[in-house]
Amino acid sequence: MNNTTTPLKKDEGRQGNVGQFGSEMKTKAQETGAAVVDKTKELASTAADKAREATSSAMHKAEDFASNVGNKAEDATASVGDSMKSLASTIREKGPHGGFAGSATATVADTLESGGRYLQEEGLQGIADDLSGLIRRNPIPALLFGIGIGFMIARATRS
Repeated sequence: MNNTTTPLKKDEGRQGNVGQFGSEMKTKAQETGAAVVDKTKELASTAADKAREATSSAMHKAEDFASNVGNKAEDATASVGDSMKSLASTIREKGPHGGFAGSATATVADTLESGGRYLQEEGLQGIADDLSGLIRRNPIPALLFGIGIGFMIARATRS
C-alpha cells in the first residue's frame, strides 16, 4: 500500500507545480495584456495629438491664405478704382468741352470718377454690404433677376 500512496504524492507535487505554473502564466498574461492596453492607449493619444496639431496647422495655413487672397483682392479693387479716376481725368482733358458731346463727356467722366472713389473707399466688403442691403430692400426683383441670370447661363451652356 505504500506504493500506491507514494505515486499520489508525486502527482500532487506535479499538480501543485502545474497549478503554480498556470497561475504564474495567468498573471504574466494579465500583465502583458495590461501593458498592451496601456501602450495602445498611449499610441492612440499620441496619434490624436498629432492629428490635432496637423489640423490646427492646416487651418492656420488656410486662414493665412484666405487673408492674403482677401488683401490682394482689396488691393486690386483699390487699384481699379484709381485707374477709373485716372481715366475720368483723361476723358475730361481730351474730350470735347462744349455742346452735347461735352455734356456727355462730363457725365461719363463724373460717373467714372465717383465709381473709382467708391471702389477705393469701400472695397469689396462695402460692395458686398451694399448689395446685400439692396437685396433685402427689394427681394422680389432680386429673385427675378437671379432667375433671369440663371436662365441666361443655362441657355449659354446648353449649346
